[in-house]
Amino acid sequence: MNNIGEQIRAQLPFERRNAASLTLLIFAMALTLAGFAEVGLARDGRLPLGLPLYGGGLVVFALIAYVAQARFAPYADPLLLPLAVALNGVGLAMIYRLDLDTSKDKQAALSTGEAAKDAAEASDQLMWTFVGIALFVAAVFIMRDTDDEDARLSFTPKIAQRYTYLFGLGAIILLLLPIAPVIGRSINGARVWIRIGNVSVQPGEFAKLMLVVFFAGYLVNKRQAMSLIGRKIGRLSVPRGRDLGPIMVIWIFALGVLFVQKDLGTALLYFGLFVSMLYIATQRVSWVMIGVGLLAAGIFLATLLPGMEHVNQRIDIWRDPGPYFDGGCLVNGKVVPVNPDTDLFKQEAARSGRTLGAGPRACKQLKGEYSDSAQLMKGLFSLGQGGVLGTGLGQGEPWRTPLSFSDFIFDSLGEELGLTGLMAVLLIYALITQRGIKTAITARDPFLKLFAGGVSLVLALQVFVIVGGVTRLIPLTGLTTPFLSQGGSSLMANWILIAILVRMSNDARKPAPQAIQDEGMTQIVSTRQTPDA
Repeated sequence: MNNIGEQIRAQLPFERRNAASLTLLIFAMALTLAGFAEVGLARDGRLPLGLPLYGGGLVVFALIAYVAQARFAPYADPLLLPLAVALNGVGLAMIYRLDLDTSKDKQAALSTGEAAKDAAEASDQLMWTFVGIALFVAAVFIMRDTDDEDARLSFTPKIAQRYTYLFGLGAIILLLLPIAPVIGRSINGARVWIRIGNVSVQPGEFAKLMLVVFFAGYLVNKRQAMSLIGRKIGRLSVPRGRDLGPIMVIWIFALGVLFVQKDLGTALLYFGLFVSMLYIATQRVSWVMIGVGLLAAGIFLATLLPGMEHVNQRIDIWRDPGPYFDGGCLVNGKVVPVNPDTDLFKQEAARSGRTLGAGPRACKQLKGEYSDSAQLMKGLFSLGQGGVLGTGLGQGEPWRTPLSFSDFIFDSLGEELGLTGLMAVLLIYALITQRGIKTAITARDPFLKLFAGGVSLVLALQVFVIVGGVTRLIPLTGLTTPFLSQGGSSLMANWILIAILVRMSNDARKPAPQAIQDEGMTQIVSTRQTPDA
């Protein structure tokens, strides 16, 4: 990787790309304003009244972020900030569209119970956007001037290596907060939230960044030992048995997260992150194979543990969501519908010879475990309704999917922007990941290589887990879609993530210090004192 990094670094234009960044940023802001305008024109035939507030507010925040980047990270990658602003703007426009959806067809659907009353709040999302960009500016400022480690209020990515185990301890504390008896909260079966006053926070969003620091600091010191080959099985080089300890510890840690928080997505994210960074550090495919095997074994083991019914039902719904549509109850290995409007429910009530309630109450009477696949299936219906080009912003019915503004905002975009729009969104995520990996390759310090690579991969893994869940590629999880979903925790953590990449890309792209004098010229200085005349 060092040789590849030197080759790429030799081809980099060691110059400031602020003009290119500003041009791309203007395009991203124009894209956002066009989204807001289309919502108003499609719904009311005129520009929306909230365009100056929401669209203009994002433009002001984006320009502030650009000024901070140009001042404190002038050699930064010119794509990172515009790409993040584009994603944030598209998400804000979609939440604004859902927040304003007071159409007659939705009111009729609400009255008949065909749609759930959502809580899309564009004003709150705009506020969290401001907080996130403010954290971006603060992080870029604090992480400035990596050559002067004694600068005031300076904490560079390289300095973070000194506190590797402190960051690891901090991540564990953050992950344990949701199980605290007073502040911990369980939402939709997953215990990943804490509530302080009227504010709900998902500490795992910040823990993932601290774990990247811990993994990078640990692996940069242990990578030589973990690169050693124990034996060969065919063409596969297997590591020594004694070096399997770290991956087994992280595997047990991921199982603990799965057991305590009952959140399959978080466990997948953390274990996948460690295995990916382990591969970057050692460049051994065998570690990836071992990681995939342990992941499969861990999921299988989790299905056998007591108290993991929520995870089991997520897997069952992924395999066959039909029986759980509009409510299903797992009784003695059999799924019983608990929606009174279905024929299967009436047949079950007649067979059991008793009057059953509806939904979770009926499931409690049957002494089973309740779950509902309507959210997943309605999201898939939305994707099918959107087709290739979509219905257009403001012209679909994404509100029919529960949590269309948060967990299922990807499906909401798919209905109104179509497959074409979704491919554009995924391409933006891929570009951010690619620029981060390029920064990792060109970084001069081994720790910074792992740090930049880990930060990029944690974003890519999170997108894979949530998009795979809502499209039924993998079991549905409780993670958020970065920059798109409504919520402050995810938005703040991901703006800090972009600030880290901006800071490290600046260090990787800036020209190396030049020698004061030509090495070919040698100056001879005589130390002999000449006698006074």
